[in-house]
Amino acid sequence: MTLYAELHRHLGGSVVPRILWRYFERHSPELISRFADYSAFEDFYTRPRNTLDEYLELHTLVESVQTVETLPYFIYRLLRGAYIFENLAYLELRYTPYLRTPDHLSQSQRIDMMTEIVEVVGKASKLREYPIVTSQILCMHSRLPFEVNKAIVDLAAQNRQYVCGIDVAGGDSYSRERIDEWIKLYDYARSLGLNTTGHLYETTAGCDPQLLPYLMRIGHGIQIPLLYPELLKDVAARNQCLEVCPTTYLKTGTLQDIRQLKLVFDRCFDAGVDIAICTDNAGLHNVRLPFEYENLLTYNIINFEQLQACQDAAFRHAFAWPYRQRPVSLLNGLLNPQPTKALIS
Repeated sequence: MTLYAELHRHLGGSVVPRILWRYFERHSPELISRFADYSAFEDFYTRPRNTLDEYLELHTLVESVQTVETLPYFIYRLLRGAYIFENLAYLELRYTPYLRTPDHLSQSQRIDMMTEIVEVVGKASKLREYPIVTSQILCMHSRLPFEVNKAIVDLAAQNRQYVCGIDVAGGDSYSRERIDEWIKLYDYARSLGLNTTGHLYETTAGCDPQLLPYLMRIGHGIQIPLLYPELLKDVAARNQCLEVCPTTYLKTGTLQDIRQLKLVFDRCFDAGVDIAICTDNAGLHNVRLPFEYENLLTYNIINFEQLQACQDAAFRHAFAWPYRQRPVSLLNGLLNPQPTKALIS
């Protein structure tokens, strides 16, 4: 059995439609009252959107119900599915902790409560029955003020037992307007020894080369090989990995055909740039990581050798994977131990 690493999955977009529907039925029926049945809800929840901003609005639907009390419910079901159906050995969950706090509280109260959110997510992610190595990436957000985003960086630094890095999310167009803030915050994060990734070069509105030197991985990054291939040399020199999430680009209208990704993979392989294949929002897409692999193979975007290279890269660039080897090597060592010399009587 092959085991996989998932480096780019949002907590808000990870809840599959059926789980979310059942939760709403039991606890918040008003949120689904406009849908005739589950099929209508699933269609609404998973259908493609016209733009990234329209797509991101769906996150608010889930964020509103992911609270201190309910997060263990959602995380248990997320990990159960990831272990049983996706063969995940490693999972980084990313989210904005501030957006899981009650919005009626003051900003300072919500900042203080973020620590509890991180602890709840961390403890809920440690399940003996589904032994996946997990860690959190805390997302700053393009629609939150500087003070809150700095508090998120500080929170990550203070909770390294649960947190392996930081990110910035919230949409390309909003991030671009505040590029000086992001540079300052990422520079601060690096000074604290934090691992860094960031949503960048996902769409044509998010192409900000000034931020690239501060990132260890690049969230999406597909516009680099598509529009700015001259940057790939520097990306390779910095040993940066692209977190490519194939289904996302069809759901957000960023690409019209998945086969457009062939140029992304070809140029990255030629330039020596690593790619980790990810799901981004497995629930919103109603897909799982092995499907992303299969889809890329089916459309001849990559071959099996390249797929294995991407799978290896995911473990190699994982911020919190505790071993030098990926699971297949560890299992091979267990199943094929070195022969011992016979005892001489």
